[in-house]
Parts: sequence; structure tokens; C-alpha cells
Amino acid sequence: MTASPMISIQHLDCAFGTKQVLSDICADIEQGGMYALMGLNGCGKTTLLRCIGNLLQPQRGAVLVGGTDIRRYTTRQLARQISMVRQHSHTDFEFSAFETVLMGRNPYQRRLQNESRRDWAIVERCMRLTHTWEHRLSKPHEMSGGEWQRVMIARALAQDTPVMLFDEPTSNLDIAHQFEIMELLSDINRSRRKTILIVMHDLNLAYRYCPSLLLLHNRRIHYQGPMHDGLTPATVRQVFGIDYPFLHRSPL
Repeated sequence: MTASPMISIQHLDCAFGTKQVLSDICADIEQGGMYALMGLNGCGKTTLLRCIGNLLQPQRGAVLVGGTDIRRYTTRQLARQISMVRQHSHTDFEFSAFETVLMGRNPYQRRLQNESRRDWAIVERCMRLTHTWEHRLSKPHEMSGGEWQRVMIARALAQDTPVMLFDEPTSNLDIAHQFEIMELLSDINRSRRKTILIVMHDLNLAYRYCPSLLLLHNRRIHYQGPMHDGLTPATVRQVFGIDYPFLHRSPL
């Protein structure tokens, strides 16, 4: 008997006013997979990610996580299933890095309950894993973009969800930090068997680090499956309108 996918997207339609953004989206994301969600700017990648996270309500269709329609989860229950790191994750509030990561434990705390020693231990472990423990007392403005992005990943890890969603986690980072973030996410996927879906633009980064691909084009799923079968020069030419023959996985 085949196991059910971790995420099942079923005939999803999403529009803003009269503008149709997603049409009849159907896709399965397997447990423990690491997927790149790709396509041209404005094709609906972030919209789809927000629908999966129940931050947007589609006009039609459903998203199942762990076999359950996300609309049947309470907010707290869904926060134990899905964590999300958004593209612009800086905050106007002057929380320290430690306090920020500790927020990831909120779904496990009762009302008016203080954090437990276990919560603090989980935060420390997640910050050490993401190499942010040394920045635990730092505020956002005292950290680089790459450092703060790792803090937000630590918060998502502290949330301890089987599914992790990332909206362009390497945008606005220099190339060294891009590889650092992708190495971190790849390690989390392998060692912790997290199901990871990442909105990405960089074709080489996606090809190198993500074994699986969801490709959007003309409001629909153009391709879903193994990265090496989907992100071919012919597909890149068709979807992105460019000749790009230098895709590879080998270290640069």
C-alpha cells in the first residue's frame, strides 16, 4: 500500500479580484522530500505557498497536510504541522535572536504559560544547529542578512513541524550566504527528514540542492517530479524564455 503524500494539493484555484493567479493546481509533496517551487515572476509561487500555509483562502480546491484538510486544523494545530519563513522576515520590534527563536515554541504553550526548561533547551539546540547561538543576544539591526535568515530558520526548527515552507530564503544574500543557507536546509532535510518546499529563482542553486521540482507556468503546474528530469534546457527555454545549458550539481 502506497503511503499518502505529506501535502496533497487538490484542484486549487486562486484569484485576486478578476485576476486568476492559480488554476486547477494539483500536486503531491512526499514526506521527507525537498522541493523547489519555481517559475517566472508573478506566476503564483508565493500565492501557492501561502495557500498551503492557510494564509490565503483559495476560491476552489483543498490542501491536505498529513491526510487532513488544513481548514479542519485549529490555528494551534496547524502551527504544529507547518512552519514558514517568509521572504522579508525582519521585524520592527527589538526582540533578541533568542527571543525570536523562542517564539517558535508558542504553539506548544497553554495560555499564560511561561516557557519551560524544555523549550529553552530546544531553542538552544536549534540555534546551535544553525550556528546562531553566538548571536543569541543580538537584535536584528545588529546582524547581517545571512545571520538573521539563519535565526528565522532556527525559529522554524524550534516550531518542530514536519513541514517547512520557505519563500526565497536566499534572496538579497551574497553568494557565500546563499550556499550557506542552502547547505543548512539540505542538512535539515537529510538529518531530520523534514518535508521542505522552497520558492526559488536561482536555477543552479535549485538544481544542485533540491532533488524535486514543482514548476509553475501559465497559472498551472507545468511539471512535477525529479529535478534532473524537469529542469532541462528545453524546459527552461519554454518556461523562462532563455537558453541556459549549464545546469549542474557538482561543486562550483
